[in-house]
Amino acid sequence: MLSFQEQIISDLLDDVNGGLAVLSSGLPLSPILLSLIPLLPSNLTPLLLSVPDSLLPSLSQLSPLSITFDLPSHQRASLYTSGRTLILSPRILIADLLTSRCPPASISALFIFNVHRLSDTSTESFIARLLRLSSPHNHLIPIFAFSDCPHAMVSGFAKAERLMKCLYVRRLHLWPRFHVLVSSDLEKDPPEVVDIRVPMSPAMKGIQAAVLEAMDACLKELRRTNKVDVEDLTVEKGLFKSFDEIVRQQLDPIWHTIGKKTKQLVSDLRTLRKLLDYLVRYDAVTYLKYLDTLRVSEGVRSMWIFADSSHKIFELAKRRVYQVVRADGSRISLDKAIPTKKRRVAGDNKKMKEIDNEASSSSKEVGGGIVLEEVLEEAPKWKVLRELLEEIEEERMKGIQVTEQTMSGEYADSTDIVLVACKDERSCLQLEDCILKGPQQAMRGEWEKYLLGKIELHSLSKRGKKKPKEPKPKGFGLVDGGLVTTKVSNESAEPTAISLLENKALLAAASEISKSTTRREEIEVEPAESSKPKKGRGKGKSKKNLVSDSKPQSSVVQIEEPEGKNHNFSTGGLASSAVQTEEAQGESRKSTVGGSADVKPLPPIQFYALDSDQHILEKWKPAVVIVYHPDMTFVREIEIYKAENPKRKLKTYFLFYEDSAEAQKFEASIHRENRAFESLIRQKSLMMIPVDQNGRCVGPATQSTEPASGLLNSVTRKAGGRKPLEKEMQVIVDMREFMSSLPNVLHLKGMKVIPVMLEVGDYILSPLICVERKSISDLYQSFATGRLYNQIETMVRYYKIPVLLIEFSQDKSFSFQSASEIGDDVSPTNIISKLTLLVMHFPRLRLVWSRSLHATADIFLSLKLNQDEPDESKAMRVGVPSEDGIIENDVRAENYNTSAIEFLRRLPGVTDSNYRALMDGCNNLAELGLLPVEKLAELMGSQKAARTLKEFLDAKCPTMV
Repeated sequence: MLSFQEQIISDLLDDVNGGLAVLSSGLPLSPILLSLIPLLPSNLTPLLLSVPDSLLPSLSQLSPLSITFDLPSHQRASLYTSGRTLILSPRILIADLLTSRCPPASISALFIFNVHRLSDTSTESFIARLLRLSSPHNHLIPIFAFSDCPHAMVSGFAKAERLMKCLYVRRLHLWPRFHVLVSSDLEKDPPEVVDIRVPMSPAMKGIQAAVLEAMDACLKELRRTNKVDVEDLTVEKGLFKSFDEIVRQQLDPIWHTIGKKTKQLVSDLRTLRKLLDYLVRYDAVTYLKYLDTLRVSEGVRSMWIFADSSHKIFELAKRRVYQVVRADGSRISLDKAIPTKKRRVAGDNKKMKEIDNEASSSSKEVGGGIVLEEVLEEAPKWKVLRELLEEIEEERMKGIQVTEQTMSGEYADSTDIVLVACKDERSCLQLEDCILKGPQQAMRGEWEKYLLGKIELHSLSKRGKKKPKEPKPKGFGLVDGGLVTTKVSNESAEPTAISLLENKALLAAASEISKSTTRREEIEVEPAESSKPKKGRGKGKSKKNLVSDSKPQSSVVQIEEPEGKNHNFSTGGLASSAVQTEEAQGESRKSTVGGSADVKPLPPIQFYALDSDQHILEKWKPAVVIVYHPDMTFVREIEIYKAENPKRKLKTYFLFYEDSAEAQKFEASIHRENRAFESLIRQKSLMMIPVDQNGRCVGPATQSTEPASGLLNSVTRKAGGRKPLEKEMQVIVDMREFMSSLPNVLHLKGMKVIPVMLEVGDYILSPLICVERKSISDLYQSFATGRLYNQIETMVRYYKIPVLLIEFSQDKSFSFQSASEIGDDVSPTNIISKLTLLVMHFPRLRLVWSRSLHATADIFLSLKLNQDEPDESKAMRVGVPSEDGIIENDVRAENYNTSAIEFLRRLPGVTDSNYRALMDGCNNLAELGLLPVEKLAELMGSQKAARTLKEFLDAKCPTMV
């Protein structure tokens, strides 16, 4: 353990209340937890809430137990007193605390992670308040809270101070990267770092400039609205995901008043940020494919797509993949063309070459037509990565004898693996494909997938359409499965005609690719069946095997050596893939990298996806790390790994695109974190956390439900105005509602919250009042699925005062839509129309509108006035049939025979819209069977339905002879 980690543990244990530790991104928590938990009392139980997945493997040393709702309540109660480390969700713990299954006296400490995601009304703050209020005075439960996202801790007004008050902690511990202890530990023996700046291609530079130009134009339009803080609207902040949250946070309270243009600008900024990110992350074909999807999905609504810069984005993205030229070699586009060269796949035999030549030459059969000229621009980093790996392998082979002679035992556990860190799993798989097959083959594979996708889309669009009688447009493309070209005048080719011809040229190329692929597969099958490779041959065999461990993302690549050895690197469930080459690499690579014989050997390579959020440095112990996509968090992990293992050799390469948004984003992330810590340091110097005389943090006070002063004055004759003993207000809450923050606010208002599993409703305020709570998103979803109708129907059936509570978010607008969007007619897609029809169908239903959680709690207090307290046992039995099939408290059972009603609703022709009219028109089922068809048609509103019902009732019953 490093010295700064020991100091963190010492600081946390100094205060009996615990503390909040904010660490720099990438500094590990696992060593702190593994050393802090054993220091707690061994006879008490430490509780860990919502542990991140990245911490679970390291915590296995403590043998923790995970508690879920599948575990019976009596077993959970026994585990709370077992003294073992428990991992559970806040929803389970709050329910067990309210039902007294978890005694606070048996808890040694509470650990909370990702504190930056919490708020004043979160379930974690509810748990902290219950533990502080219910724990004995001689047993103070410390709360240790952690966060590794400092910039999220400074969003909003005094967020850190508010969170500390809610969690009942009084000390804030800040550990930035520039802390003296952290810097001294990490810079004592730093890894060797090589910074490689890769120049971008001209097309990539043009696309990046066009995207930044479009982003700047969108930001200028947002500034003109005068509804967003101008200081936050910068291109540098627009590179991060948090920028969307900043803009939406400012616009949410007035979201219903702003126009469609402003809303679309916010969405366009998100799209442009992705375009900037994907430009340096993916290959040219994948980027063009993503642009094609954007043209279809956002072509009508989007504003940036109609700007001048967007034309450059699409045009340059195409030029990285292909060029459309005339057969005489002249360019169609007037812009400066990118240097191109023809790509051909080197086959293994003469038949393969003949097929490829036939496919490539078929586009030039007729002069004067349109020709699709392939470019297939490789990512500049691919070539640099390949050269870097070859250089690493040369250095390794040169120094291997010297290392064997001089290496002492302290280097025995190091490996020769080269770890390549990429952003996501897709990038890992593509780089792996590039190394195994070569960049040309990798790009050829993506290009063929792109063209085959064009054919699939074209066939889908033609399904169900009649063939037009008009003559087909002139150009180059597919006509009845054949390849047809038509001469087009060089002077009169308009942009629309060129676009049409370009599409036909793509379809023609796709057709040839499809045919050549089919013929190639037929040729490959013949030698595979006739002959088998002999053992001991010089050439190796390459194959790719996907192996699923604990996670479906894991993959393993094996390359069989001629001696029969199998180098197999399993990822152990991590989102990574391995490429292992050791002996006879030159011969093995000849069969994989395009058939070239001059390919240099490569070292053993391990790919790692940064999105997997797994710590793999200690597992693989790499000698060289290549950071293909720079990430600040992973850089800190490398520093920690080298500081913990100072005697291990480690060399790190950083690959940046020169003058790119990638490098700018990496540097901006470091500056943003430093500014966040500086802001937290200033807040800490001005922070005031109230404590009592015993040093216990006070936190937010719970409000008491005192009656109004007028009510007290009316009873001054009784005992001189002494306050009467009041019964505590109770609210029965469904267990599923603890996903929201309303139970916390109700408890903060002084109500007693009773968690049970309810069959009907979400909140029971009294024996008569049942409330179904819906957030805005849940309301839309419930209408779409029809679940809301069934929920209201059951509430109307069992309670006399059913209430539908529609709750808005406090930081958003208190309106579904603006007044201009509300139409005069009833629309099946309009939310207001749906609510109107719902109230008309259930006249006893009451709608309650709430602006926020606190407003909902005040509404509940007013609804409970002069009402009896609900009965927990009765609320649990509502809607649940007994062993005899009888349902208690069924309101319909007082006036109707519910069994007869259910039988009536299942008869042919009877629907939800006419069964009530039948009940009003006859007294029982026997009388229904005697009604004539005319009367049934009058009651049911349909002659066909009446005839269907009458035929069923008059049908003869078959008898057994």
